[in-house]
Amino acid sequence: MSAITLLVTGDPQAEYLKALDRLPPGTRVIASSDPAKLAEVAPEADVILNGEFKDPQLFKSTFPLATRVRWVHTLSAGVEHVLSPEIIASPVPMTNGRGVFRRPLAEWAVGAMLYFLYDFRRLVRQQEAGVWADFDIEELGDKTIGIVGYGEIGRAVAERAKPFGCKILALRRKPEKSVGDPLIDRAYAPSHIDEMLAACDFVVAAAPSTRETRGLIGPAQIAALKPSAVVINIGRGPVIDEPALIAGLESKKIRGAALDVFTVEPLPEGHPFYKMQNVLLSPHSADHTAGWRDRAVQFFLENFARFAKGEPLENVVDKHAGY
Repeated sequence: MSAITLLVTGDPQAEYLKALDRLPPGTRVIASSDPAKLAEVAPEADVILNGEFKDPQLFKSTFPLATRVRWVHTLSAGVEHVLSPEIIASPVPMTNGRGVFRRPLAEWAVGAMLYFLYDFRRLVRQQEAGVWADFDIEELGDKTIGIVGYGEIGRAVAERAKPFGCKILALRRKPEKSVGDPLIDRAYAPSHIDEMLAACDFVVAAAPSTRETRGLIGPAQIAALKPSAVVINIGRGPVIDEPALIAGLESKKIRGAALDVFTVEPLPEGHPFYKMQNVLLSPHSADHTAGWRDRAVQFFLENFARFAKGEPLENVVDKHAGY
C-alpha cells in the first residue's frame, strides 16, 4: 500500500496526539484546528481522525471536502454529535472509541451504588460537623441491578457487580443475544422496560443516544421504580428525561441519582441537580483516569495497523442506528 495521509481535526499541539509518532514510517500526518487549512488539505486525506471530544464542527465541515477518504475515526465513544447527513449517507466506514472507557465507567457506577448504600454523604457530613452517630447501612450483595443498554459499558458493570452477589437484569434491543450469558439473570426487550425497572434497586443507564433511546427513561419509567431505587447514568444524558427525574427526586419518589452525563453540558449554573442532597454529580469525568486520551489514541493506532494491512476494522459504527 502506498503512503497513507492522515488528517487530524483538532489541536495539533494536543499532548495526547504525540502518540501518532508511532504510526508506520512514511505515514503523512496533517493536524490542524484551522478550518481554512483543513479545507485546503482535505482532498488529500485517506483517513480522518476526529481529535476533538467536545466540538465536532471541524470534523463535520471537513468530511464533505475529503473526496478520497477511505476511513474516518472519532476518538470518543459517542457518535451522535458527529453524524452529519453527509457522513451517514457516505459508504466510508466510521469507527469510534466504543469500549475504550468501559472499565472506569463501570467502576464509577459500582462506587455510586456503595455511596448510597453506605450513605457516604452522611458520613462526610457528620465528620465535618464533629458528630458521632451510628446508623444502619445496606449491603450491595442482595440488590437487583438493571442495566439499560447492555453493550461494552453495560457488560463491564455486570462483570463488576456480579461478584458482589447482585442479580443482573439487562435491557437490550435483541435480548436473545444474552441467552447463555452467565452474568445476566434475565434480559428484557425495550417494550418491557417498565417491568424490568419495577424490580430494580439500581438502574444503570449505559445506552447510546439515538432516536430510540432519547427519553427512554421518562415519567412512566420513573413512576415504575421502587421508592428505594437509585438511577445511575454513565451513558448519554438524553437517555433520561431530566424534568421527570428531577420531579422524582424532589418528591422522593425515588431514593436518588448518580449522574455523569447530562442533556446540556456543562450543566447550567443554578441547575436543580447542584443542590440536591440525593444526587451524586460528576462533570462528565467518570472515565477521566490518568492518560484517558492516550488510551483512546492507542485504540486508533491499533485500528490504523489493521487498515494499513487491509484487515477488518474494529468498532465499525452503524451510522443509521447511531452507535
